[in-house]
Amino acid sequence: MTIQPVTTTQNLTADRSWLDSLHGTDSVDTITLDMSTLASGTHYKPSTDTSIPYSRVLSGIPVGKITASGLYGLYKTDATDGRQNLAGFVFAEVLFGPAQTKVPAALLWHGSVRTAKLPVPVTPVAPSATCQIRFV
Repeated sequence: MTIQPVTTTQNLTADRSWLDSLHGTDSVDTITLDMSTLASGTHYKPSTDTSIPYSRVLSGIPVGKITASGLYGLYKTDATDGRQNLAGFVFAEVLFGPAQTKVPAALLWHGSVRTAKLPVPVTPVAPSATCQIRFV
């Protein structure tokens, strides 16, 4: 039996048009996303390539910290598990496999955001001690 390694390359260009400035992009935090809170096609793009089955979380998705688990999930004003408090935005697109339930990501927690350019609608909130976002 002969094993033939195969290498593929895929170039992705993240849409970060939602950033109003580079302020804060040099000091993002590492977080873990709870994928059960995100919807396919809305918050992440499912893979259409059978040879590379990686889906990708969109840059600019708003997240809040789930109190019980310490994971981050989709920010929702009507949530009661901690996600009702905006923690920030997923800074860079993140690739993840089909069975992954927890995905590492970078969190932009301070800086300027253009609300009209975010991938999902977000009502601006006042800055807090843990999330210092200026909405424009």
